[in-house]
Amino acid sequence: MAESKATLSIDGKDIAELPVLKGTAGNPVIDIRTLGGAGYFTYDPGFLATASCESSITYIDGGKGILQHRGYAIDALAKDADYLEVCYILLYGELPNKEQYEEFKDIITNHTMVHEKIAHFFQGFLPDAHPMAMVCAVVGALSSFYHSDLDINDPNQRIRSAHRLIAKMPTIAAMAYKYSIGQPFVYPRNDLSYAENFLHMMFSVPAEEYTVSPTLARAMDRIFTLHADHEQNASTSTVRLAGSSGANPYACIAAGVASLWGPAHGGANEACLNMLEKIGDVSRVDEFVAKAKDKNDPFRLMGFGHRVYKNFDPRATVMRETCHEVLTELGIQDPLLDVAMALEKVALEDPYFIEKKLYPNVDFYSGIILKAIGIPTNMFTVIFAMSRTVGWISHWHEMLGQPGQKIGRPRQNYVGEIDREFQPLDKR
Repeated sequence: MAESKATLSIDGKDIAELPVLKGTAGNPVIDIRTLGGAGYFTYDPGFLATASCESSITYIDGGKGILQHRGYAIDALAKDADYLEVCYILLYGELPNKEQYEEFKDIITNHTMVHEKIAHFFQGFLPDAHPMAMVCAVVGALSSFYHSDLDINDPNQRIRSAHRLIAKMPTIAAMAYKYSIGQPFVYPRNDLSYAENFLHMMFSVPAEEYTVSPTLARAMDRIFTLHADHEQNASTSTVRLAGSSGANPYACIAAGVASLWGPAHGGANEACLNMLEKIGDVSRVDEFVAKAKDKNDPFRLMGFGHRVYKNFDPRATVMRETCHEVLTELGIQDPLLDVAMALEKVALEDPYFIEKKLYPNVDFYSGIILKAIGIPTNMFTVIFAMSRTVGWISHWHEMLGQPGQKIGRPRQNYVGEIDREFQPLDKR
């Protein structure tokens, strides 16, 4: 509801009166929907000052280091809830009671299998295809298996699609990994938790039994939780924009996967590991820290600071604790992990990093954990996509449930040629 109005004046003349809307938290927003009728559009590359929708799913205050899902703080969820409980909260808006949670868990568990013909899809990829290419294609193809549940105007069908996507993404992700290394696909097991099942499908082989470590399963579950949603980021906005056209849910989530694949979005923890490989050894940490401090040097430390969080990343605190638990249990002697821990010490103690608030973020710690578990860097973004699917589908479901939803159609500031006379080819 508008509590006040903003007046737009140009050259001393009032052009439009625009309502100022206030949500339950965050900055007020100026409703500019009527501005086009006055002959003007706004110009906001990257939509950095534009609210594209109303949402009640996730709230972020980057200055204060706040991330909440449906009002619940991310650190509390990561410590005291599991990923499927967070999925329920994001999708339905409330904490589940024990009966609701068990029912939801059973639904997801019983949908983890994929149609056997999906296995044939993978045979069309070259063995060295990037796993994200496979996941993007296979997720989009899921729509060809569920013709009877593609009515986006039916809330029950939307929810069933959401359940399928949340359940099947780990299976598809693990199949992409297995195909890339030439191993047979591993079927999901209903006796395992969501995180245990993913690790089982990733690392089991027919020749020997794979026992899932509780510490590693808990670490994976927290990685899923801490990446589950992050408000109106690029991939979520992509899902919403695709969904505004009436596209089916599988096409929309495939669009989100494609958007997340960009190195500026989902590739941050992979970029962090690549940086550690470039440094190579603890003896070179000081050298690269000096390069990072040099304004004239193009080298950047990846995994430190955050575009949204200006003081600290609330997800990183929980992830740091989990990271050290994993490294302690595995006892791995890996030069890159030694480099990571040396960098962490510098970032937490060096006045330069403290002053500029270049703290280790969630990508730094999640990259180290995934590396320690044995997951290759080309699977990092796949795991991000798998985790974020619940956020994407929750925003898609919310959007389609809101009245008066319109197809997304951004405007532009045209700067090209006009009124040029066309010359036929024989006269040029």
